[in-house]
Amino acid sequence: MESYQTKFLDSALESSTLKFGSFTLKSGRQSPYFFNLGFFSTGKLVSDLATSYAQAIIKAGLKFDIIFGPAYKGIPLCAITVAKLAELDPENYGHIGYSFNRKEKKDHGEGGSIVGSALEGKKVLIIDDVMTAGTAINEAFEIISQEKGETVGCIIALDRQETTKDSEKSATQAVSQRYGIPVISIVTLSDIIAHLSDKVTPEQLASIKEYRATYAPK
Repeated sequence: MESYQTKFLDSALESSTLKFGSFTLKSGRQSPYFFNLGFFSTGKLVSDLATSYAQAIIKAGLKFDIIFGPAYKGIPLCAITVAKLAELDPENYGHIGYSFNRKEKKDHGEGGSIVGSALEGKKVLIIDDVMTAGTAINEAFEIISQEKGETVGCIIALDRQETTKDSEKSATQAVSQRYGIPVISIVTLSDIIAHLSDKVTPEQLASIKEYRATYAPK
């Protein structure tokens, strides 16, 4: 793994962003781990998070004009990431803009549902925390299309690498195939297992491995 990935996982564990136990997911599955990016909630943690997103983007070599953050979780993510990209690589990323959508369309002032850079005619990268059913990403694609932008990729913090309720593919695989774009992540479940194997109990590790084997995409 890259150093930014190991640092991200260590920060996730220390901040309780990544927890181990027994958790009921929205899908109804009992997961031996839970990931809540909202616990990256201090200035240092947010800066570290932005660095992880930015370095994953730079490593992937994606070319785009705007980072789009779906409301609400994507709003701070798009802002902190464009700032960090400009800091780390101003020559290649200093021009990158950011946009996010309002949940309710504004009917006064400049109007519209988009805040930030205009999407029309631009190559757009979607940013989010995790992808479960892919619903939020699908909505983001529709918004970008309506605004006459072109989605060229998607980045998330964690790829859970598990099937959705109604598919043998993972949400990331399904979105990538449906739209013909790359879906990249800072880390994956496999990275969690590899890096944290000596930081959790043998029972916790066994539960995570069993969960991965049960819901691994075909």
